[in-house]
Amino acid sequence: MIIAMTSGTMMKHPFLDTLKENVLLGSLVIFAIFVTLCNASCYFIPNERVPGDSTRECMDLEGNKHPINSKWQTDNCETCTCYKTEISCCSLVSTPVGYDKDNCQRIFKKEDCKYIVVEKKDPEKTCSVSAWII
Repeated sequence: MIIAMTSGTMMKHPFLDTLKENVLLGSLVIFAIFVTLCNASCYFIPNERVPGDSTRECMDLEGNKHPINSKWQTDNCETCTCYKTEISCCSLVSTPVGYDKDNCQRIFKKEDCKYIVVEKKDPEKTCSVSAWII
């Protein structure tokens, strides 16, 4: 509740209370959407540490070692970063979702790490896409 002083007397302002609550609610909604979108295509691998070991590298899921603070791209179209406590990997692929699924199909081009959307009857023709998920 917000209280204002006017000529030595305190007054409540319900409008200011509502405004404050709406701003807080709006901020939380935006934060929740941001966190959901950011984490939707990423994952983390904790670094296994042995007490007394001063290793300055990470080991990925394929057994490859990477120096701390290094970045690399995987064969699965992900970009990964090695940190002291974990490896963070995020997909580089945007997935088409806003297209005519009855007449078009999506095809993954691994060499380019991207999808194309083409007509089912004539794969030489591309289809328009109105929305992508990152």
